[in-house]
Amino acid sequence: MQEHPTQSFPPVKREALAGAAHAAPGTGLLFLREEELRAAQDMLFFALRDLTAAPDAILSELGFGRAHHRCLHWVARRPGLKVGELLAILGITKQSLTRVLGPLIEGGYVAQVPGQQDRRQRLLTLTETGQQLERRLYEAQRERLAAAYREAGGQAVEGFKRVLRGLMHKQGRDYVDTLEPRAQKAPRSGG
Repeated sequence: MQEHPTQSFPPVKREALAGAAHAAPGTGLLFLREEELRAAQDMLFFALRDLTAAPDAILSELGFGRAHHRCLHWVARRPGLKVGELLAILGITKQSLTRVLGPLIEGGYVAQVPGQQDRRQRLLTLTETGQQLERRLYEAQRERLAAAYREAGGQAVEGFKRVLRGLMHKQGRDYVDTLEPRAQKAPRSGG
């Protein structure tokens, strides 16, 4: 196979890309240009800022921050979550987790009980107060997510999910896979 010199293509306007018919993954690779990668980074920054603004305001009223939100989210998603699992999910030290989890336990948002088989294990669940707060935080983001999904359409949402999976390390992908409803899981290729 003959090597071709690197070609320089004229810039492609984002509007042209957005309106183009969806092709197979990787087709064209126009999105791999430096300016497109920078634009994606910019959009991720603003999307995260805007998605977290409402929960940040709620948490601030209680003297909490985003780390508390992450704890509440994962304990809500996996009642009975082991402290060690939460450490792995969040990718933080025990000391950092103690600073976040302590006030949630003391404030009556999270309950910590010993494991039934191994009493050294600490299993985390949300109290009724914790469930109410986590639901309020979720609702503050739910409509923004739903509106964005509706506007983008099904094909774009599936592409977005593939991009998000690609940004995650294997541990995160594996963990998210355990949360997906079994009926919605697509068969995975063996590779």
